[in-house]
Amino acid sequence: QVQLVESGGGLVQAGGSLRLSCAASGRTFSRHTMGWFRQAPGKEREFVARITWSLGLTYYADSVKGRFTISRDNAKNTVYLQMNSLKPEDTDVYYCAAANLLYATRPSEYDYWGQGTQVTVSS
Repeated sequence: QVQLVESGGGLVQAGGSLRLSCAASGRTFSRHTMGWFRQAPGKEREFVARITWSLGLTYYADSVKGRFTISRDNAKNTVYLQMNSLKPEDTDVYYCAAANLLYATRPSEYDYWGQGTQVTVSS
């Protein structure tokens, strides 16, 4: 099992920044890829960004490219999502996820999920 705990969500004005954290514990060999997703009520879960634990290779959704940065601290078993230039349309519940599959991008490819953290961007 892998346990994931997100933190760092909150309310911010448009143009502002937030940094989300995801602390991972448990079977570390079961999480070759870490991802961030977001979901609004009644909508499908949307891919935001992912990073590989070993080489730190990253990949972003077009909607956040250039504004969001995913990173990891192997020593702390923590993944971060730095979100800059936030827009009202970034308002969602953000989820951290772990996948055994390398370069996983789709929600169905992820095996473990955190509880989610709310991000609200006011206009």
